[in-house]
Amino acid sequence: MEAIEVTGLRKTYDGRDAVAGIDLVVARGEIFSLLGPNGAGKTTTVEILEGHRRRTAGDVRVLGEDPGKAGSAWRTRIGIVLQDADDAADLTVREMIRHIGGFYPDPRTPDEVVELVGLTAKRDSKIRTLSGGQRRRVDVALGIVGRPELLFLDEPTTGFDPEARRQFWDLIRTLAADGTTIVLTTHYLDEAEALADRLAVVADGRIVAEGTPATLGGRSASEARVSWSEDGSKRSEQVADPSDLIRHLVNSGIDLTTLTVTRPTLEDTYLNLIGADK
Repeated sequence: MEAIEVTGLRKTYDGRDAVAGIDLVVARGEIFSLLGPNGAGKTTTVEILEGHRRRTAGDVRVLGEDPGKAGSAWRTRIGIVLQDADDAADLTVREMIRHIGGFYPDPRTPDEVVELVGLTAKRDSKIRTLSGGQRRRVDVALGIVGRPELLFLDEPTTGFDPEARRQFWDLIRTLAADGTTIVLTTHYLDEAEALADRLAVVADGRIVAEGTPATLGGRSASEARVSWSEDGSKRSEQVADPSDLIRHLVNSGIDLTTLTVTRPTLEDTYLNLIGADK
């Protein structure tokens, strides 16, 4: 059984499709990233998967159940880290984690969770005294305290400094290695590329491309740009397979110390898919 199976998902507001017929499968244990500009429909899609929003049409199964009808037992099997979360500012970090953990049948201990999210030094601090990035880590802690089989992460590293982001990436990889399925929405393309096994790009309520970070939108088959210096001038050519050109340059005695081979980045591919480069 897949973690998520979606067929023909639609959500309509006042006659307009916010989600216009999405088909989607997420395997168990997979890190799956949804990319798309604001208003593309990805947040609505995720809210339907979480059971927080009713769909207009389509079939949806999450952990084998319809999230629109699933009960409390199903909800204990998922974890959610919202983009904007309220907190109990006068509780300490450990108190808040213990409180939320009490709603789950087999929660992680508060000390285990604060260590996982890098807040051990702040575990007895009141939440209102934390920085924005530290509060975001509390949000993540509350999402994983119940040992979820499926974890939804909506812009989880907003407000993190570069070191904290890398530490968070290590946490996500650890959770995935333990078998947790993760659905990640992010505007950081380097984050999606570093973490996701597969990803999908949503635009105008539809999935316009799906694949691994390396193959999305035909990225791996795109022509490469080969650049080098020759007789004091910069040269470049766009080729499908750079090996023949490089071999020719070697045989011609060209100095290859300045040679570079580049293909479209994930950002280039993403912008092309959503039409932002037109």
